[in-house]
Amino acid sequence: MRAAVAATSLLLALAGCGGAGETEADGAAPAGRQLFVSNCGSCHALADAGTNSSAGPSLDAFAPSRESVEEQVRHGGGGMPAFEGRLSDAEIEAVSTYAADHAGR
Repeated sequence: MRAAVAATSLLLALAGCGGAGETEADGAAPAGRQLFVSNCGSCHALADAGTNSSAGPSLDAFAPSRESVEEQVRHGGGGMPAFEGRLSDAEIEAVSTYAADHAGR
């Protein structure tokens, strides 16, 4: 049931997060951006997301791989909490892809 609710939430986020300048190829980016802002933005700066916290490392300062972001999001470490169990696998993949694609710019 939880997985169905999470999947529905992700689909609603994808459907509701459109806007000027976004293309079909950016389909997962709006959901990843929304997840980043609501789950990561209070600690991490990322210009594309409009976040500027200095509690954690600024993602604008380096360009991590999607795999390393996903590992960090899932398991935490270095003061960051783990999000596995808080976010679904699809949400973790979306936020990891978004962060990796927009960090270091």
